[in-house]
Amino acid sequence: MGKVMEKVRGKMMWQDQMRGIYHITIKDMKTYYLKPPAISWGMVFPLAWTLAFYLRNPGDFAELVPGLLAMTIIFSTTAAEAVVINFELRLGTLERLLLAPLSMTAVLLGKVLGGFLFGLMMTAIVAAGAVIYLGLKPDFVGLALTSLISLMVFSSMGALFSVAVREVFEAQTLLNLPRFLMVFLCGVVYPVSALPEGLQLLSRLLPLTYTVQGLKASFLSIDGTVFIWDLLILLLFLILFLLPANSLLQRRFS
Repeated sequence: MGKVMEKVRGKMMWQDQMRGIYHITIKDMKTYYLKPPAISWGMVFPLAWTLAFYLRNPGDFAELVPGLLAMTIIFSTTAAEAVVINFELRLGTLERLLLAPLSMTAVLLGKVLGGFLFGLMMTAIVAAGAVIYLGLKPDFVGLALTSLISLMVFSSMGALFSVAVREVFEAQTLLNLPRFLMVFLCGVVYPVSALPEGLQLLSRLLPLTYTVQGLKASFLSIDGTVFIWDLLILLLFLILFLLPANSLLQRRFS
């Protein structure tokens, strides 16, 4: 009887955690993401940036689509993710979530999934527009896998930067450096192979390189082995961002 009760209690606790994650995600979407600043930063900015490079050197716009999607992924997921946690820590609303009761990990996952869901919406709109307007025929399975994993990676990166500092403006300022560095070094507008050897090595240490490679493989039908390695490396980056973020958030309340 005791074991049965423990199983029932464990199932109820698991359901409570999942319910909490869901409500945190929806609340963040309504409060932070579905607002004009986040939408413009997540979708309009990458589109304008890509058009600027295209107009400067006109060519086949289809070649820029993987880079456009990569920029949409990184800027949409981090549009508010980098400030949400710190903002709520200052207001005290994050502490109230822990009275639910919810585990710290569940709270973090709810925050990360907010950025992920918003990024998914923006990326889906841009991808659908590009495919329909340009008549592209990508590998949709590869496109979906690369996009979904990358969205989690960069949403987790935003959360990590948010919990690594104490001031809201510090997180956004600090995050701008790797974001713009990755735009120039990771093959978004210029091929990695065209960079100096030292910068090519640096690009291999940045997650957006593997997002761009995976997206290019989806649109250009590149060797599947390279594509699988891109996904595995992105999963490694996801772990490298999520675990420290969870640890730092736990430390903020210890």
